[in-house]
Amino acid sequence: MSDGDNATPGRPERAPGEDNQWLTRSPRPVPGATPWERAQASSPSAGNHTDGVTVADLIAKLAADQPSSGRARRHRADPADEAAAESPTEITDPVEPVEAVVFEPVSPERSARRDPTDPVTEVMHVPSAYAAELPDLAAVRPPHPLHTARPAPVQHHRARNIGRVAAALIAVCALALTGGAWQWQSMKNNSLNRVSALDPNSRDIVDPNAQFGDENFLIVGTDSRIGQNSEVGAGTTDDAAGARSDTIMLVNIPADRKRVVAVSFPRDLAITPIQCEPWNPETGIYGPITDEESPMYGMDEAWTETKLNSAYAVGGPKCLVKVIQKLSGLSVNRFMAVDFTGFAKMVDALGGVEVCSTTPLEDYELGTVLANPGRQMVDGHTALNYVRARQVTTEVNGDYGRIKRQQLFLSSLLRSLISREVFFSLSKLNNVVNMFIEDSFVDNIRTKDLVDLGQSVQGVNAGRITFVTVPTTGYADDYGNEQPRVDDMAALFEAIINDDPLPEERNADNTPVPETPESGSGTTAPANPDGELVDAVATEPGAVTVRVSNSTGESGLASSAADVLQQHGFNIDTPDDYPGPLSSTTVFFSPGNEQAAATVASSFHNATIERVTGMGDVVRVVLGSDFSSVSPPSPSGSPVQVHMVRGTSSAQTTELPEDLTVTNAADTTCE
Repeated sequence: MSDGDNATPGRPERAPGEDNQWLTRSPRPVPGATPWERAQASSPSAGNHTDGVTVADLIAKLAADQPSSGRARRHRADPADEAAAESPTEITDPVEPVEAVVFEPVSPERSARRDPTDPVTEVMHVPSAYAAELPDLAAVRPPHPLHTARPAPVQHHRARNIGRVAAALIAVCALALTGGAWQWQSMKNNSLNRVSALDPNSRDIVDPNAQFGDENFLIVGTDSRIGQNSEVGAGTTDDAAGARSDTIMLVNIPADRKRVVAVSFPRDLAITPIQCEPWNPETGIYGPITDEESPMYGMDEAWTETKLNSAYAVGGPKCLVKVIQKLSGLSVNRFMAVDFTGFAKMVDALGGVEVCSTTPLEDYELGTVLANPGRQMVDGHTALNYVRARQVTTEVNGDYGRIKRQQLFLSSLLRSLISREVFFSLSKLNNVVNMFIEDSFVDNIRTKDLVDLGQSVQGVNAGRITFVTVPTTGYADDYGNEQPRVDDMAALFEAIINDDPLPEERNADNTPVPETPESGSGTTAPANPDGELVDAVATEPGAVTVRVSNSTGESGLASSAADVLQQHGFNIDTPDDYPGPLSSTTVFFSPGNEQAAATVASSFHNATIERVTGMGDVVRVVLGSDFSSVSPPSPSGSPVQVHMVRGTSSAQTTELPEDLTVTNAADTTCE
């Protein structure tokens, strides 16, 4: 070993034979050593018994000579355990008695400063011969509260814990339910057969502003023999290839969701032919047809025939929507086509639908449809024949008898859906949607839309659900086409756009919905006892045009109010005077302009908004005798609650034909 191997950095070298203080110094007390162990300054020389023996040395020696009497405990041994301990039979090294050293009690502050690395002292059994030499810890141990009184019971707060567990379970259940609903909707959305159908920018749409917020569903029952349709008695593709619109209904649900109007179109209704992009019903794809046997083979565009159902046969959903918007002026914003199979499955999912007939129903083509008269539940197959039959032996009106049966059937179907609360039950709605969703084509329809629509219809009284057929001359031309009464048809759809009451519409108490008064009486009543509080959402003032009218005797009031409204960002029309006094400030608007009216009303204290016809996209605020000031409008997007009533306008109420074919959903008469 070299010199460097034996050297310690920073230590001076020693002479030969000199004691090495670095090798002979007493060991450093280990952490956790007792005070009397730390009191030893140096180790005794080997074989030297003049130095005292520490208690730790004695305990260590005895523990080495004797087997362990059991697992060490972290407390002082009981006297019984001390008596049971074995006495040593031989002690090789005599030891001098050790005088017990009494130490002051350790204060809590000192205990808190205890080194966390100190090991916990284990109490080991000591032979009784040496027990007297140990310090009497009991004599010096200070009293402890634990020896004078039992500890107070620990409060576990079970009730609070149970509450926390319950809250956690509720949260988990809510998450599972909402997650399940989202998963269900997502799964069903992926199952929808989507097709391009809508034409929202069509010039054929009449008064788009008045239709704002309305839902217009074009629902089509398709005559297709493709796939499973041949299995429900519809025939095969050899009988009729392609697909046709067998049933056409335009369903209007106004923005206030207070009623439902379903307009039926005869399949043979005469139309003016238009050009449409060809559509393949088997693939749902638009474009040139590649089937060489098709009359539209290779065409980029093809002409429809003069029958309404040819529009779907030639150009599919997109072409039919164009034709219906030309005929009605309504903005079709939802589309759904269901084939024979989907219709039958939907009826079966509901457990059947009740129909009623005064006679047995026999059809020359389909055979026996209903063997017996009266009320009866029908399954999907029978229901399909019931709404399809066109050559019934007891009917002489052809397609009109079929339309009437379809309307009666759908009335019963809606009553069944409402009474069973299918729209509010996710499981029930799931069963219904499951049945027909794979056998349909849709545009701008999701499962959430179906749920929302169902819930809105759930609150509609059956008397406010009206089925009506477009008016025709009642006879066919040389080509078998039913001729429409154009003026009467235009009046019908104008009434629908303006939310005018229709014949046989009834309130919840079965009273007729009142007709709108004739013009000339003037809008002098600022409010109506039948008004209602409506929750609306404010819009941007810059998107609203306001005309301010003055009904008071104070000159210049309308101009002053208009100036303030303009400062708040509104577009201002020329102010004027209102013919006749009003006691309260009233905001007039046409259907579809609710947001604009609510925004204007938010600038006037206690203003009433009144829905009238003929206002277009202009909101008219008439200052009443209660007018005091103009306030800033509610921020765009914020909720606004207003009192809304239905009034009259200067425009004449739409005059409807008296011979409209109408079916009210509340009517359960057997026909």
